[in-house]
Amino acid sequence: MKLIETLFESFLWNSRLMVLAAVLASLAAAVAVLYMASVDAWIMISHLGEYISPDISAIERAKLRSTTVTHVVEIIDGYLLATVLLIFALGLYELFISKIEQASTSESASRILVIRNLDDLKSRLAKVILMILIVKYFEHALNMQFKDPKDLLYFAGGIALLGLALYLSHAAEHKSEH
Repeated sequence: MKLIETLFESFLWNSRLMVLAAVLASLAAAVAVLYMASVDAWIMISHLGEYISPDISAIERAKLRSTTVTHVVEIIDGYLLATVLLIFALGLYELFISKIEQASTSESASRILVIRNLDDLKSRLAKVILMILIVKYFEHALNMQFKDPKDLLYFAGGIALLGLALYLSHAAEHKSEH
């Protein structure tokens, strides 16, 4: 009976290795999103030569500026999403598989990538996801049309809520440090 229990417990413990599939898939997705954002950045930069052209009208230049700013926000969003996937992969690995030795000896990793428990992982992911939401709100704000004062009031309320969310996340971080 003891042998069966030992084998079953060994099987249960080793079943945590299934998380490697999620780690590898998250890393692959992070690389894919990083690649797409980098390609978008390259394409956007390559089109900026038109901006200096004397043949372009002021209206076309303003339209190009607006389009470029929108692309920059989308690129930032892509890089932030790749960061979420990377943090998620590293966090899952550290929580379920093994401690990453290089991360524990690195100065920069100790602040960002060393995950001690599930709350650390959730906290780090929540911060990056909050940044993605802020970038998305900014992207939406660039294309927003204010038809009446109520629209402007909603926009200001959204900014106030984003500020409150940042404040609360910052306050929670300092509370957990003390």
